[in-house]
Amino acid sequence: MSQAYEETTDPRRRPARTPAVRDNNRHQWEKDRARQPLAARARTGATERDTGLHTGDLEFVTAYRRTEATAELAEAFGVPEGTPLLERAYRTRHAGESAPFSIVTSYLRRDLIDGNPDLLDEANEPWPGGTQSQLHTVGIEVDRVEERVTARPARPLEARELDLPPGAPVLRLRKTSYDIHDRVVDVSFLTLPGDRTELRFTTRLERW
Repeated sequence: MSQAYEETTDPRRRPARTPAVRDNNRHQWEKDRARQPLAARARTGATERDTGLHTGDLEFVTAYRRTEATAELAEAFGVPEGTPLLERAYRTRHAGESAPFSIVTSYLRRDLIDGNPDLLDEANEPWPGGTQSQLHTVGIEVDRVEERVTARPARPLEARELDLPPGAPVLRLRKTSYDIHDRVVDVSFLTLPGDRTELRFTTRLERW
């Protein structure tokens, strides 16, 4: 934890941190980009959209790990326990700040993505266009995204990584993506710091 956070828990005295606004329109934005040319997809990404930063302002770290479905993940995907999965951990931060915008862990079914070996290699990250573009390379079209949000105090490891005072609030977001065949194709867990994250939802109603 940084010295600034050790010295005080008064939010008025903490260093200013880049805010991030996450809204549900981002999913359609990502889908619209999935089939765009590489040059168009490479110009910007979801974090830039959420923060207003430029790609050059960001530092991105990822780690892939081959794993198997736990009971929780097996239920989420609708597959047997032990089904091969790809676990992907993401951290993106402003180059001038010490903490990432969030802690992200995403899971994909191996049997759905093995057709494109590039999807199994973390060296190809950040992938222009994100997960929907990756899934598009193996013929998967995302139909809908379900997000569930809860709030709780940060756990000690989370507080250290997100540079938060002990017990500071975090938002826990579980994102489930379904394809046009109603299969779960991505399950992601995000831990978002409460001091810099705004969740914004727009509900469009059909006209009479």
